[in-house]
Amino acid sequence: MESENQTCVSEFILLGVSEDVLLQPLLFGLFLSMYLVTFIGNLLIILAIITDSHLHTPMYFFLSNLSLADICFISTTIPKMLLNIQTQSKVITYAGCITQLYFFMLFGDLDNFLLTVMAYDRFVAICHPLHYTIIMNPRLCGLLLLTSWIMTALHSLLQSLMVLRLSFCEELEIPHFFCELNQLIHLACSDTFLNDLVMYFATGLVAIVPLTGILFSYSKIVTSIFRISSAGGKYKAFSTCGSHLSVVSLFYGTGLGVYLSSAAAQNSRASAIASVMYTVVTPMLNPFIYSLKNKDIKQALKKLFSQETYHGDYT
Repeated sequence: MESENQTCVSEFILLGVSEDVLLQPLLFGLFLSMYLVTFIGNLLIILAIITDSHLHTPMYFFLSNLSLADICFISTTIPKMLLNIQTQSKVITYAGCITQLYFFMLFGDLDNFLLTVMAYDRFVAICHPLHYTIIMNPRLCGLLLLTSWIMTALHSLLQSLMVLRLSFCEELEIPHFFCELNQLIHLACSDTFLNDLVMYFATGLVAIVPLTGILFSYSKIVTSIFRISSAGGKYKAFSTCGSHLSVVSLFYGTGLGVYLSSAAAQNSRASAIASVMYTVVTPMLNPFIYSLKNKDIKQALKKLFSQETYHGDYT
């Protein structure tokens, strides 16, 4: 019976942020604007780093990959949401739902691992400045990036395969604007004990290990900064990791906020609204944090725009 129910599942219904018909045009405009700002903002960061040779360093190499991950992360959910609003359809196919789940977890986890790698980069730069270029060589940077991709791909694949083993019955409405792992497990009518176990253990491991690495790196960074005698030296050392610290605080702060609000909320719709913070707002704010707080990125963006203006005038 369970296998029969599972084979019958061809689609899910995404209820979205709100079912109010009058709010749909407003939601469409709002999320389209946020998507475009996120896409263009992160794309400009990538182009600025590629075109400016002064930014061809490990720190900005990882930042460009973080921006790419943010573009991909928001692109796994918002375009489908906008399409559903525009076509007035809430349907997502079973295969589409599993695919969305896989890539959502992939790029979300990749953000997490890249922030950890960037914390390690700042740790080496501040605590071992004389050996920075030797330690953070191109080979190690490539290895750290490759490891991040492999770890996130394996975790996403594991969770997706675990969902494939579930059977679903008549209740196929997901009170969310994308296929979220916890919501899919709650919809299943088969035994979900193993899924819950794997979800909490693997997700906890993927979250706790990187966070531990970030906290360890910053504990060493703070200790090194306090050893600097001059106030100017302390400010310069802290300013090199200020943007990263802001992004880390935003990433984990919104994630923790969504988790707590989901635990406290009486319905899943409140959880869907809260999850907008880390799925949309965080990727949107990251380019602003780096462009406003980082002098090198500011200069690279000015140079990029001046080149565009020059070529535009020339043509």
